[in-house]
Amino acid sequence: MLHFATQTWITDFSPPDRRGRNLSLYGLSFGLGFSAGPLLASLASWHEWLPFYVSSLFSLVSWCAIFFLQNEQPKEWAQSDSTNVAQRLLHVWKYAWVALLLPLTYGFLEATIHTIFPVYALREHIGLDQVALVLPAFSFGGIAFQLPLGVLSDRFPRKQVIAAALFIGSASFFSAYLFHHSLIGIAICFFIAGMFVGSLFSLGIAYMADLLPKQLLPAGNLLCGMLYSIGSMIGPFVTGLAIQIGTNQSFFFMMFTLLFLLFLIMLQKQQKKRIN
Repeated sequence: MLHFATQTWITDFSPPDRRGRNLSLYGLSFGLGFSAGPLLASLASWHEWLPFYVSSLFSLVSWCAIFFLQNEQPKEWAQSDSTNVAQRLLHVWKYAWVALLLPLTYGFLEATIHTIFPVYALREHIGLDQVALVLPAFSFGGIAFQLPLGVLSDRFPRKQVIAAALFIGSASFFSAYLFHHSLIGIAICFFIAGMFVGSLFSLGIAYMADLLPKQLLPAGNLLCGMLYSIGSMIGPFVTGLAIQIGTNQSFFFMMFTLLFLLFLIMLQKQQKKRIN
């Protein structure tokens, strides 16, 4: 609920020339919290309830901060089918389906990297300590370049920035496919891939907001969250099946293929006239 509400709030009230920056800050905050959150478990060595106390404190501070926000909400859609959820979702998909593929892809990538790469490492006889060094590289790359990429998407055509990021990301995974014998090479490729495709979720939301009227932003954000979850569910299954049927290197080839196909779609897609 917090995820959906925050996305809707930022996309609805951010001016177009700062939407990418604001959403990148949102993505950066989410990434930092996602990375730092598990560290709270180490506080249990001091006191078994301490992680819960700290989490409650964070929630309390956030709750108090809400009262300083102006109570606003998106305008209702004036069309006759404004109460028909299915019609709203169909309109969102019709005009912003390319942007919606970006959260789906990011969910696929994120879940696959964190669940299937350890399986790949096990098959390649890579030690757990080495996996612990390579695996965070993708997340660190996304955190490091989240804000710069969001700012670039405001200064240059957002579609072109996303297409360039997809191409570089696909090239990074293809490089990892070619240099899979080098653990350092894989870590570098993961870091570079994270720099450019680690922002797909926030960039996808920003691009979706460019294509839709404000009245459809709640439905658009809802679809973004749903597709992200679907990507997270199917990514490990599809990639794991590819490794089982093919070779271990099918892991990298799947990442490359997915990003490169989306890059081609971005090049071919002609933006439809925005509805009012």
